[in-house]
Amino acid sequence: MKGHVVSFDDPRGVGEIESADGRRLFFHCTAIADGTRTIQPGAVVEFEVIAGPLGAPEATRIRRLSQM
Repeated sequence: MKGHVVSFDDPRGVGEIESADGRRLFFHCTAIADGTRTIQPGAVVEFEVIAGPLGAPEATRIRRLSQM
């Protein structure tokens, strides 16, 4: 899927992506594929969706495509 990073809390290491279909998905910094553990809001990304620990959908394998 594709979307963009809406928010990222660097100290907590968590953020939110808005997918192209309008869904908002939580993600943890360990889901960023390049290993940097940080990403700027506005970054256009490609990602996969998985069920998180409590069953809610989460973004994973997040790859930066560009900056908005």
